[in-house]
Amino acid sequence: MQLSEIEVRILGCLMEKEAATPDNYPLSLNALTNACNQLSNREPVMSLGEDQVKWAVNSLRQQSLVRGIQPSDARVMKFQHLLTEKLDLEPPARAVLCVLMLRGQQTLNEIKTRTNRLAEFTSAADVEAVIRELISGELVVEMARQPGQKEVRYAHLLSGAPADAPAETQVEIAAAEPRRDRIAELEASLDEVRRELAALRSQFEEFTREFK
Repeated sequence: MQLSEIEVRILGCLMEKEAATPDNYPLSLNALTNACNQLSNREPVMSLGEDQVKWAVNSLRQQSLVRGIQPSDARVMKFQHLLTEKLDLEPPARAVLCVLMLRGQQTLNEIKTRTNRLAEFTSAADVEAVIRELISGELVVEMARQPGQKEVRYAHLLSGAPADAPAETQVEIAAAEPRRDRIAELEASLDEVRRELAALRSQFEEFTREFK
């Protein structure tokens, strides 16, 4: 999974609103744009237009990460995320990943404090246990401690490895790229074969019509 910064923000907002304000979920395009541009609980703060959000939502729908629905009591399309279904995340892991998606790199104590509306952790050790699960699932990485930092920070990997991630993580992500490129090449070749078959079918049908 290699999502853009805007796509990560959209998914994070949908996950947050689903847990924190379920009565207002799913979100319309306007509500989703406002959530993305929210001034609180967002790092960095963004200023996205509806067109930018709409384009990213369409990209996420193509990746089966967002679904558009038309509730019977609503006049506009609303959107819900499919990320937790795709990744099979339990609520605690969902809350931790959501905070990392919306707030960037965080320490254990920051995650514990900032997930209070999404999940309940009794201690930083509980948060760490969930973090370890996400690390083993290659969704989160432990960042190298920078000079002057007292605590270790963690980051999500939905957009690839952060620039300041440990070297071994960068290597692992890079090693996965050729496999994705090969899959893309195979899909392109399959599309070409389909086009050629369609052209041959059309020519055959035209040929048979001439002798009827």
